[in-house]
Amino acid sequence: MSAGECGLLLIRLTFGLLIAGHGAQKLFGIFGGPGLAATGRGFDALGYHPGKVFAVIGGLSELAGGLGLAVGLFTPLAAAAVIGVMINAMATVSGAHGLWIQNGGVEYSVAICVVAFALAAIGPGRLSVDRFFPWRSDGWPAAAVALGLGGIGAAIALSI
Repeated sequence: MSAGECGLLLIRLTFGLLIAGHGAQKLFGIFGGPGLAATGRGFDALGYHPGKVFAVIGGLSELAGGLGLAVGLFTPLAAAAVIGVMINAMATVSGAHGLWIQNGGVEYSVAICVVAFALAAIGPGRLSVDRFFPWRSDGWPAAAVALGLGGIGAAIALSI
């Protein structure tokens, strides 16, 4: 097993599980998170109505997308889920505050999008569940699927 494969696994596990944990905070109130009712109120305040429905969509996107990236399953779709949520976060929460996170800016969300996009482009590697299936989930087509579906999902959520 190469150092590159181990490094890719480490990135997928760390990144994916942290994103999944963020979704679990929204959905279940674990890991110090607000839970579904409070997250729904927050989404209502951002203009997503009904807030609880959008909280479920956002939380499930982070949970499923993060877990998918962590184990390397349906990697482009998992990346799309994460990218879509982060585009919405940038458009509704952090976009008006500039780039840097200390001002509430988009820095963190951009970094998450880039890592998710890169994982789709690189592929999950040999140490992944996708390895056991006949589809190929890396390269420019996979990256385009991740960015395209993430962008379409975000646009739909923002237009409702």
